[in-house]
Amino acid sequence: MAKQGTLLVVDDNRNILTSLQYLLDGFFERVLVLASPVTLAAVVRKEQPDVVLLDMNFSSGMNSGNEGLYWLREVKRLCPRVQVVLFTAYADVDLAVTGIKEGATDFVVKPWDNARLVKTLLEAYAKSRPATEGAPAGSRAEAPAAPVMYWGTSEAMRHLRTVVEKVAVTDANILITGENGTGKDLLAHEIHRLSARRKGPMVAVDMGAIPESLFESELFGHVKGSFTDARTDRVGRFEAANGGTLFLDEIANLPYYLQSKLLTAIQRRSFVRVGSNVLQPTDIRLVCATNRRLEEMVQRGEFREDLLYRINTIHLHLPALRERREDILPLAGRFLALYSARYGRPACRLSAQASQKLAGYAWSGNIRELQHCIEKAVILSDGDTLQAEVLQLGGAAGGTDKGMSAPVPASGQALPAVQTLDEMERELIVKAIDRSHGNLSQAAAALGITRQTLYNKMKRHGL
Repeated sequence: MAKQGTLLVVDDNRNILTSLQYLLDGFFERVLVLASPVTLAAVVRKEQPDVVLLDMNFSSGMNSGNEGLYWLREVKRLCPRVQVVLFTAYADVDLAVTGIKEGATDFVVKPWDNARLVKTLLEAYAKSRPATEGAPAGSRAEAPAAPVMYWGTSEAMRHLRTVVEKVAVTDANILITGENGTGKDLLAHEIHRLSARRKGPMVAVDMGAIPESLFESELFGHVKGSFTDARTDRVGRFEAANGGTLFLDEIANLPYYLQSKLLTAIQRRSFVRVGSNVLQPTDIRLVCATNRRLEEMVQRGEFREDLLYRINTIHLHLPALRERREDILPLAGRFLALYSARYGRPACRLSAQASQKLAGYAWSGNIRELQHCIEKAVILSDGDTLQAEVLQLGGAAGGTDKGMSAPVPASGQALPAVQTLDEMERELIVKAIDRSHGNLSQAAAALGITRQTLYNKMKRHGL
């Protein structure tokens, strides 16, 4: 077979890099290796690989996979057409699901089987070819289309849809509120799709995932040499979104001392790259989202009142899934069809018991929790009917109320609920956030972890 394409392998174990370079050189035209992800972004820009084999953990003693997920998102942001295969010694279904959800093509576990590894990488390369074949030299495939907004049939969602269709065609700044997992990002993309800017870029920024030290560089960009690792000029999100929509998710996570910098850019409709003195104008439509009550944060001195006024020209609130129960089963059906196709499974349908279990569950994690539940069930199920037993719902029972008791055996003795470590961690995080009134920095301090670690765990648990 003729060798084709460029493969980039990123792993901190140099013995593994040597072995893989020797093995895969017979299948790919070029095999590039990196022992650290520090220069990954620059290499992806310069070399334009077709496939990246990406290790999940690079820091000693860390095995959460969060580093790999971060670099996966960076690669897909820089070059959406690149196929990323995740490489880890820690086989975990949840981690695999998260990685694929973030855009990975597949997942390979160490120690690997050579034939399986080669087959996976060649299949990933085959997926990258339609995006480039027949295209002009140097052209780049467009990013995949955003998921379609599902409005449902509830009265609250019908009213929201009417308001969205009125305001989307304007350039008014919009603030979207709602609990975690209600679909605020989908609504932001829908607003962009309905706007006059729909042919322009839609740039989404997760404010909770940006380290404070990199805030200005991420949003406004930097020039070469402005700091130690600034080896090239970098375009910030404000510049990338010019002529389109800039979506700032989790806006409440922006520290108070940085809020003035964002306010200045919004007011002046211009910004300055880090290390530059040149004022650059920007033409964006701003959409922000949060799950917290910004008015209360203003009263506590945690959020600037003038910034709230700037981002809150129009306020849209997404109801929790428990407030629109008629949409639970239709949403489950959509996710069933999506993941059956994605994982090559027979078209699934819900059994009567599974439907009853889904409809009666509390869904504290809202649509995201439902989606995650269905995706895992499709992966783990056999046959074309999804049974109730394969649904991994949090807690002892899927009751409509959090206080619903566990099943009682025939003897009348209550059966104590048994929680997994994941369920216990999720419950602990929820309690910490409740006690800190939604302040993630305080919650992280109470749990003895960093704010970034807390944020990653919230994402993992669908909070």
